[in-house]
Amino acid sequence: MAGAMSQSSLSASSRLFHSVAGILHNRIVFRKGFVNLQRHERKFHFSQQASLPSSPHRTVPLVPEHASQVKIMEVGPRDGLQNESQVVVSVEDKVTLITKLAEAGCRNIEAGSFVSPKWVPTMANTKEVMEKLMSWKQDNKYDNVEFSCLVPNLKGLEEAIKVKSVVGEIAVFGAASEEFSQRNINCSIQESMERFRLVTDVVKESHPEMKIRGYLSCVIACPYQGPTKPLQVAKLAEQMMDTLNCHELSLGDTIGVGTPGQTMELLEAVRSAIGEENMSKLAVHFHDTYGQALANILLSLDRFGINKIDSSVAGLGGCPYAKGASGNVATEDVVYMLQGLGVDTGIDLEKLVESGAFISRVLGKVSNSKVGQAMVANKYQK
Repeated sequence: MAGAMSQSSLSASSRLFHSVAGILHNRIVFRKGFVNLQRHERKFHFSQQASLPSSPHRTVPLVPEHASQVKIMEVGPRDGLQNESQVVVSVEDKVTLITKLAEAGCRNIEAGSFVSPKWVPTMANTKEVMEKLMSWKQDNKYDNVEFSCLVPNLKGLEEAIKVKSVVGEIAVFGAASEEFSQRNINCSIQESMERFRLVTDVVKESHPEMKIRGYLSCVIACPYQGPTKPLQVAKLAEQMMDTLNCHELSLGDTIGVGTPGQTMELLEAVRSAIGEENMSKLAVHFHDTYGQALANILLSLDRFGINKIDSSVAGLGGCPYAKGASGNVATEDVVYMLQGLGVDTGIDLEKLVESGAFISRVLGKVSNSKVGQAMVANKYQK
């Protein structure tokens, strides 16, 4: 009947309603029988000594206890800069950016990519960057900072092994779309999985100290094929965890079209495939093309307990194989939101904003971070 909703549509709508209702419920803090929503808690609190304003801070976490701490994977130096081809970023500027991020409290940083410079020229100096970071890390004793590098094949792994003392994690990058896989890495999905297995087998057998992170792109939609079926993503997620021994798997909305409803449907399918016990291995990676990234992150955190979030300082990046895709959600915006929820990230927001301002100056562009823009503007108005 025209205009009638199907049972599945009603079910999806009902699940989304209850999810949103649950998130809204968690925003209210009950204390001694009354609702503590005093007006002063909604106002910004500025420190007279600070050069930049801090985010609104609540002392009571407003998310489930299991999600009260979040791991931020800072992907700006790799996923962000690889698509900023209008300016050649020097080794020195990349190292400065990465060290600034580390000093801001970023403990997991995607620092580069051992790919062919023919295909991704912006990553051609990754080895030199990692060599500089090797000396920096020794001198500054940042033992708690872990650097990750993208390794698409055995040749890339060979390069990563040469600087393995500073590369604590290698990452393999697959796609949930056949067309995207062909255009991105020139092979089918299953052929890419076999390539990755060759890489991860060497790591497991000869370099077990190196962690393996998996990326699965186009989990919501593909720029060439359109919407991606959640079951397709779920099957590949299960395969990457089982076959490639990924300690962590990042699900990426590469073109940034996903809504909270689509994200919920996707994560429910993935949870059914990998089991609740493996949900702690998942990370989410949202581009912000349609302004939905923060909403999707909040849903993932609150509804599914996913506390690993990929983000890019200053909202850098995009995707060289997905025209029109904007950069990843800005790390500054994510940290600001999480601090407002009482969630611990271990990151100093002021120093993070300074890192974003630095790389934006290098690139000659305005930061894509709303929080970064506002805090820098506030600083210079004083």
